[in-house]
Amino acid sequence: MNCIIIDDETTARLIINQLCSQIESLNVLAEFPNAIQAIKFLNQNEVDLIFLDIHMPDFTGFDFIQTLKNPPKIVLTTSDSNFAIEAFEYDCIVDYLVKPILFPRFQKAVQKATVKTVANASLGTGEVETTSGNDLYINIDRRLIKIDISSIYLIEAKGDYINVKTENKNYTVHSTLKKIEEKLPSDLFLKVHRSYIINVKKIIDIEDNSVLIKKDVIPVSRSNRPELMQRLNLL
Repeated sequence: MNCIIIDDETTARLIINQLCSQIESLNVLAEFPNAIQAIKFLNQNEVDLIFLDIHMPDFTGFDFIQTLKNPPKIVLTTSDSNFAIEAFEYDCIVDYLVKPILFPRFQKAVQKATVKTVANASLGTGEVETTSGNDLYINIDRRLIKIDISSIYLIEAKGDYINVKTENKNYTVHSTLKKIEEKLPSDLFLKVHRSYIINVKKIIDIEDNSVLIKKDVIPVSRSNRPELMQRLNLL
């Protein structure tokens, strides 16, 4: 796996680089003292894994993640254990390492990243099939998983994948927004943006050109806004 290291401390970058050198599957392409330099690199290069410090001047690790449209696997490296809960909100984060980092724990984090990478690579054909009016089947890691359609509140396109968010769990599927849109009941779901399909019954709030569903603020394109407003039961 090609990886990069982002940490404002020179010693920390050196230690992580040394740990990486002990694992044959890792190839360190570059290391950066701040997130800005890393973003410039990622605009021109693809990586499989990022070792990312949380606390950095001006631009935190979480700020950095939010700038990435299709983030690779990320292992957080930090001296602060207080952000572990927040880290679980990001699907791209595979592990959370607290400094000082020992090799056995580092090796375990790399194994997690490797397993997740292989799982994503072995996703099914991306075909999404409905078997009844209430259920949707998605192919994940060669397994058909049934989802109650009414539990889906948001579907987001991320490159060659879509992220299906439900009341209980999120699923990443190798498919397109168009394919799944064709399988969903049009009276319940609406494409409000080129990258988003929402369950209109799950809308909490609408403000200007965005809607709030759960904790997600979803942009609404100008061309899709009229249809959205028609679908709502306005007083």
